[in-house]
Amino acid sequence: MLFPFIKKFSTDQKNLTKILKEVKVINSIEETLHSLSDDQLKMHTESFRNRLTNGETIVQIRPEAFAVVREASRRVLGLRHFDVQLIGGIVLSEGSIAEMPTGEGKTLVASLPSYLRALEGNGVHVITVNEYLAKRDRELIGQIHEFLGLSVGLNLPMMEVPEKRAAYAADITYGVGSEFGFDFLRDNMTFSEETRVQRPFHFALVDEVDSVLIDEAKTPLIIAGKTDVHANLSNLSAKLVKSFKEDKDYLYDVQTKSVSFTEEGIERIELFFSVDNLYDLEHQTLYHYMLQALRAYIMFKRDVDYIVSNGKVLLIDMFTGRPMEGRTLSNGLHQAIEAKEGLVVTEENKTQASITIQNYFRMYPTIAGMTGTAKTEEKEFQELYQMNVTQIPTNKPIIRKDLEDQIFDTIDAKYKAVSKKVKEIHATGQPVLIGTTSILQSEKVAEYLKKEKLNFEILNAKSIQQEISLISLAGQKNAITVATNMAGRGTDIVLGEGVAELGGLYVLGTERHESRRIDNQLKGRAGRQGDPGVSEFFISIEDDMFIRFADEELVKLQKKVKSDENGLITNKAATEFVSRTQRICEGANYGMREYNLKLDNVLNEQRQTIYKLRDQLLFGDEINQTFLRLIKDLPEHEIAYFFDRDGTIEVKDLAVLHKVLSSYMPTEDIPVWEMVVSEDDVLKAVLPKVDQYLVEVDSLLERATEKEQLRLYLIQVVDQHWLRHMESMERLKEGIGMRSYAQEDPMRQFEREALELFKLMTYSLERDIAIEVGKLIQHHQKVTRGDV
Repeated sequence: MLFPFIKKFSTDQKNLTKILKEVKVINSIEETLHSLSDDQLKMHTESFRNRLTNGETIVQIRPEAFAVVREASRRVLGLRHFDVQLIGGIVLSEGSIAEMPTGEGKTLVASLPSYLRALEGNGVHVITVNEYLAKRDRELIGQIHEFLGLSVGLNLPMMEVPEKRAAYAADITYGVGSEFGFDFLRDNMTFSEETRVQRPFHFALVDEVDSVLIDEAKTPLIIAGKTDVHANLSNLSAKLVKSFKEDKDYLYDVQTKSVSFTEEGIERIELFFSVDNLYDLEHQTLYHYMLQALRAYIMFKRDVDYIVSNGKVLLIDMFTGRPMEGRTLSNGLHQAIEAKEGLVVTEENKTQASITIQNYFRMYPTIAGMTGTAKTEEKEFQELYQMNVTQIPTNKPIIRKDLEDQIFDTIDAKYKAVSKKVKEIHATGQPVLIGTTSILQSEKVAEYLKKEKLNFEILNAKSIQQEISLISLAGQKNAITVATNMAGRGTDIVLGEGVAELGGLYVLGTERHESRRIDNQLKGRAGRQGDPGVSEFFISIEDDMFIRFADEELVKLQKKVKSDENGLITNKAATEFVSRTQRICEGANYGMREYNLKLDNVLNEQRQTIYKLRDQLLFGDEINQTFLRLIKDLPEHEIAYFFDRDGTIEVKDLAVLHKVLSSYMPTEDIPVWEMVVSEDDVLKAVLPKVDQYLVEVDSLLERATEKEQLRLYLIQVVDQHWLRHMESMERLKEGIGMRSYAQEDPMRQFEREALELFKLMTYSLERDIAIEVGKLIQHHQKVTRGDV
């Protein structure tokens, strides 16, 4: 058998058996390609394209295409793909996730499916987790593709439009996922085709797919514009919430990390600001500021979620511990944190466009991904993206030892044991990588290591260049490295001379993460490519995860546990408690992502409708039809609004209806306004006039000047109404969680009220358009008569 250790991947055995047959075909072609000249090898690209044009499929040409990429890589980079890398490439080309442990060469694997799918001529997007990796992969793997005649682009923030258009026009485009999403939003805010940068979506290949599509998907992509902020209101709100008490003035759900005011809290706000009813529409802004102040006070911790540097709030990337320069929270939350810290309150970011990571990537017809850890989240990948996870066998068997957790009764006992263990290992010269979950925790570990007079390096909040240097040194003798999340670092920890004989890299985790997957990422830093290594977790039942997700069970456990003189718990029940709590935590986080996605799905349908309308106005040849369709239905909507359910109308309301219709169409000779009539009577009288009016509109739109004037006006109107609608939706989201207390289904309520808001926006939009068209027609008539 090709891989004798493949048996442990039993769930993927059937799929892998089929793939192995294709790998043998690729291997059989290899010898023939060795004898070709460079020019002869390059000619395959055009040949493959012609074959696809003539009806062959991607699957049919895949063995030859992969063999060509392997040979090109051998010539250009001196790297020949392992057979397991070919397996990974086949899985990716089919739109699945290839789970490949650290050190298995995922970067080189990506060269195979990206070349294959680029032959279709519709563009391939290779997504990385940071700009450094995007540049590195483009420079490295791009050499293979350019050698074979493909164009390779790099999409980075702050690039000018011509540069971005060129990057997207390339056969293969590298970049960070969020920037692709922001470009999509910006494209749907532009006023001309020339300033659009993206092509229609085709194939996306996502590196560290679990980090990008799950971890980072908690936060939507938002484009915001600056707007005036009520600095005084921010400061007053911050001052008031600092006096609030949990369960008395507000409720905090630690699992979902959401806050809400109690009735007593509401009364205190009303008294403080001298308002009668905080829930009144006129006090919506005040409610919003108070809620953001409470979120800033309760949910955002200094030196965990953000740091204060030179009078500025810098957000922290929870996955790497790096400050995120230039990134701010929207809808006044950033300003609420500034007020909380007593800083100068800056201008507020007002959402102009937004989309969740999930809904952005679901627009790609095919999406594939690579990671060292995805199997535990396979259900979520299947449900959201229709992607299966295939575990790829390693090139060499993994011989790393994963030891059982050491569980302590207190956090202090845990850190003392960590520093003692590190000192013990360090004395042998074996390198140690200490994994932490936050900056705060890494600094805590550092304090204990200093007491033991140990020299170490901390890997957080540093530049990429320092980071790469530190990671590359982490496998050398006597090295001690403290690091926050290790996913997506993009650099392998290579063992120094003589380290293998010492047992390889010793990975020591100091807290269980909220997902087994992230724990596995940390473990995977040891034991690459058959290296020896060890992983072990030192945890405490006082760790944050257990307090947040199992506080009641924790109290019961603390009464039963037995520990030795060092605080080490000996009960097996503690191990079961840890595993159970972690699963509960994973379920809660999945539930939160699912809930937020359901909320955005409602907005996503509306977003697609508006963006489609915008495209019709911007690029559509049949703009006349778009105008006529928007204007035609409005009179019926107006009439229906004025009539009661039984089809009657008051005389006084008839006059108002007449005035409303007159604002955008001629109604002088409609003879029904002086008597009480039925809705049908009014419709019979008005609709013929509407048809006549539409003829005038159509005639007006034949004039190029007026058409272009209306096109630009209408796009602006659409944008204005959509911005206001998004703000209304944001406020609706803020209050929807309270509906559960009234024994209502919050999601159903949200869907119903969101639809009402969208109908209201559409009606208002139609009306503004009709009025503007009416003005133009009246002006044109005056010009024709010589009145102006």
